[in-house]
Amino acid sequence: MAHDRIHAKRPTHDIDRWTEGTIETTEARDGHWVIHARNDDGETVELVVTFAIRDLFCSRLDFEDSPVGARFWYRKKSH
Repeated sequence: MAHDRIHAKRPTHDIDRWTEGTIETTEARDGHWVIHARNDDGETVELVVTFAIRDLFCSRLDFEDSPVGARFWYRKKSH
């Protein structure tokens, strides 16, 4: 499976290859963490990452209970 890429902080490299979005919901599915997000153009996207990436990503965000509403950067891999 090709996993998507996510950053909790603004990337410092290849910035034109990343899209900024807002997390709307998250869920666990088939042993992965799924993020449902919306970008600044109003398009929705579903991103799939491992739980290890989720843990690293969430440790870098400023939130108490849920990452919903957090701004982040992503790159969608073709599946």
